[in-house]
Amino acid sequence: MTKSTQDLQPSATRGIENPRPRSWIRTTIVVVGFAVAMLLTNSIAAALHNPVAALIIGPVLAIAMASLYIWTGRRVERRHVTDLAPKGATSHLLIGAGAGLALSAATVGILALFGAYTITGWGSIAGALAVAGTMCAIAVSEEVFFRGVVFRLIQGRWGAWVALGASAIIFGLVHLLNPGASLWGAVAIVIEAGLMLGAAYLATGSLWLAIGLHFGWNFATVGIFGTVTSGAEARDSLVTAVTSGPEWLSGGSFGPEASVIAVLVCSVATVLLLIVAHRRGRLSLRRR
Repeated sequence: MTKSTQDLQPSATRGIENPRPRSWIRTTIVVVGFAVAMLLTNSIAAALHNPVAALIIGPVLAIAMASLYIWTGRRVERRHVTDLAPKGATSHLLIGAGAGLALSAATVGILALFGAYTITGWGSIAGALAVAGTMCAIAVSEEVFFRGVVFRLIQGRWGAWVALGASAIIFGLVHLLNPGASLWGAVAIVIEAGLMLGAAYLATGSLWLAIGLHFGWNFATVGIFGTVTSGAEARDSLVTAVTSGPEWLSGGSFGPEASVIAVLVCSVATVLLLIVAHRRGRLSLRRR
């Protein structure tokens, strides 16, 4: 070994040994930091019932969460943040929101056909608008954390399939903290929402479609159809409604999200998104 090579060896060794602990510390800070940011954002958003306040504060919270994600990606993780790039954002958001609304409408429509969903009266447009503002913040904060942070980090280490399953399970487990939660409700969330939203992120490489889907589903289920969502009663909605019948059909106290109908309807969307991801070469067993 030449002298020049010997001189270089210590610095090269240091370069290999040091990044790993720094990387784990950085990853821990990012995960914990965004978990806290998501909880704070959701708590504030859930308290917004005035339509004017909700339509102002909700989007502001969403923008703040997205901005924090971009800033953290650039400054802390030292990466080029492409999953919240403005290109294609509008189209993905609109397509996602429309698809989320359609999936919710299909679920509620089938429940109504079986007599498990009944409209009992009128709510208000103002109430529905308040829900829109609230869900704007919640959709962005949860997608940034569960897909932008959790899914992405797991995919980078263990590949797409592990990331898809693990992030969906974590998403479902968190919903065990909701009112009226049950093990089946959490499993339903894993299948119908965790997998579908993860597939949307995987198919596009962007958070925008997943954000749109999340917003569209939540807004329609709560703000339009007035049903219990993840165990939370709909206090503001366009109509008031009740669900009834066996829990496997109606979802019981957890709402239609725990209905086998919702699981089946959303699973169709998940399969279609995974087909798109496969055709785009994004379903790899290897890490990115």
